[in-house]
Parts: sequence; C-alpha cells; structure tokens
Amino acid sequence: MVRSLNWCVVCLLAALPARASVYYVTVAGLGGEPEYEQRFTGLAHDLDKTFSSSSVDAHVYTLTGSGSTRAHLRETLSTVARESKPQDDFVLVLIGHGSFDGVEYKFNLVGPDVPGAELAEMCDSITTGRQLIVNTTSASGASIPFLQRPGRGVIAATRSGSEKNATVFARYWVEALHDPEADLDKDEAISALEAFQYAQRKTAAAYESEKRIATEHAVFEDTGKAEAVRQPSLQTGEGRLLSSLLLLRMGVAQRAANDPAKRALLARKEELERRIDTLKYEKAAMSQEEYKKQLTDALVELARVQEVLDK
Repeated sequence: MVRSLNWCVVCLLAALPARASVYYVTVAGLGGEPEYEQRFTGLAHDLDKTFSSSSVDAHVYTLTGSGSTRAHLRETLSTVARESKPQDDFVLVLIGHGSFDGVEYKFNLVGPDVPGAELAEMCDSITTGRQLIVNTTSASGASIPFLQRPGRGVIAATRSGSEKNATVFARYWVEALHDPEADLDKDEAISALEAFQYAQRKTAAAYESEKRIATEHAVFEDTGKAEAVRQPSLQTGEGRLLSSLLLLRMGVAQRAANDPAKRALLARKEELERRIDTLKYEKAAMSQEEYKKQLTDALVELARVQEVLDK
C-alpha cells in the first residue's frame, strides 16, 4: 500500500510545473516628522526580515529613508518585471502617507510623489499571474480604482480618499504575519485574506479600546471590476484571490517549503487547497453531482499528498 501510494505521488509530482517564487516589495514613504519616519521605517524593516526568512524562493526588496523615491521605486519594479515569471506571485506593500485631492491619489515619497495611475502602470509591466498591493496609507481607498485589475488583489487601509488621518492598519498588517491567531484555518500559512481580516479586527479594536471614533475602515477588491468591500462573498467572488494567495508559511509548512525533498509536495498540497476553496465560489454554477465529484477527487488527492508529507 505504501509503495503504491508513493508511486502515485511520484507520478503526480512529475506533472507539476516549475516551482513558483514570490517577489516582495515594501516601501516606507515620506514620514514628514521624526515619529512617523521611525514608525514607517521600523515596520518596513520588520516586513523585510519576515519576508526574507519566509522561503528560499522569496525575492525581497525594501525601500526606506532616502531610498524611497519615485525613481528608485520605478527601478525596483522594473527589476521585478524583468526577473519574475508568469507562475510567480508579486506582493507590494506601501507604508506611509497618501493624499487625495478629489481626483488623484498620490503616495507620498521623498521628492516627487507617485500618482496612483503611475503606480498602476509600473505594476502592470509585471507579468506575474497573481499580484497583491497592500496600501496602508491615509486616503488609500482612493487608490483602488487606479490599481484594480483582474489577477490583482488590492487592500486599502481606508474605504475612501476622505479618510485622511494617519492609519494604524499597517501596524496590525505586520503583526498578522507573526501571530498564529491570524491563521484562521490552522494550515500553518497566512493568506492575504487572513492577514486582512486580522488587521481589520485589530484596527477596530484599537479604536474601541481608546474610545475614539474610527477614522479608517479597511477594504479590499480582488475581482478587478467591482467596488471595494469589507468582507468576502461567495456570491460576488470577492475574497477568492486573497484567500488563495499565501503571504508566508509557519512551523512544519515553512520547514517543508525549504526542504528540497518536500517542497514540490507542499506546492501540490497548497494547489489542492486552493482548488477546494475555489469550488466554494463555483458551487452555485455547477450541478450538485459535478460539485461533489470534483470536491471528492480533490479531497482524496489532498489526503494522499498529506500522508506522504507527514512521513
């Protein structure tokens, strides 16, 4: 039985595509004041350490201080565009201040700011299959219409450009990548949706504990064609991309990702888990029989892969 099981897995792995990489770019924008400068830089450095240690397949770029310029950002994203492949993932995190004049959103950098439309153009040159832009700045909700497109999830710390106060969402977004509580499904991996929901909860709790009226309401959009929302929906498909995009792994999953003998198996396991999640969104458009068949097939194969991974 064990020999048969292992042979099935060997055949399965032979058909797998090349292992994907993740490109992480974090930018700490202009602080304006020492307190903000220190806060933004500290959060960016924290993410740099987290992403750098997350996987042997991680490519990490972090811009802080005098390096946070529009020209340097363009150069960095051009490098990602040249080096990344369609099967890779791309994650961009913006930390700092943003502005909105009623027409145009801008991310505040050292020297000239970068408008939302220009930022979108830079990211559009990157051909990775999946992208995530996490904009934690003030007025970040106004950047979503510029940044959204199919295959890209956009998270914003504010629901509109009128929420212009400095945000605390960035702090809890970073915290989500360290706290096992963020792993809601206990699969030893933090998805973009889990990190969003964690940071959203913690941000709301922070305002409540300080008895302050919340001046930020985080939202996301990941279909590329709809209004931003605060919660995932099986009916509209919002949350489907974010739930499938893993930011990092922990514990046994992280060790497997860095083990040449197990990383392909882990990749297949995560692919099957994404397929199972996707079926939830597709169920309404399928017959009950077809849904049950595809779900059963995925669950059986997942069990086989998990059994070999556990050895």
